Amino acid sequence: VQLQASGGGLVQPGGSLRLSCAASGLSFRDYTMSWFRQAPGKEREFVSALRTSGGYAAYADSVKGRYIISRDNAKSTVYLQMSSLKPEDTAVYYCAATLGVRSSWPDPRMYRYWGQGTQVTVSS
Repeated sequence: VQLQASGGGLVQPGGSLRLSCAASGLSFRDYTMSWFRQAPGKEREFVSALRTSGGYAAYADSVKGRYIISRDNAKSTVYLQMSSLKPEDTAVYYCAATLGVRSSWPDPRMYRYWGQGTQVTVSS
């Protein structure tokens, strides 16, 4: 199984970025796909998750209204559209896959597969 995250970079405050995570080697449509982030010196934190069916999405309060998660099952890819970026959004962003129930989504221990991470830096 491989999760390949991409799309990170340097952006000014208020700007936008779109992250992608391409999956291979797993039955993509069976998994809930999520994004986490980890800033230097901090624990990895949940950002967003999208279930394969029904389109139910969850967001951390800190990104609600600014980030949108989506997925294309035909391409085995999950996306994270980030807007109105703030310096505090700076982190390495990871995609991950889980079969866990909704209540478990924020817990990184419940994820079986992880991508390698992509750096997002918000700075002027």
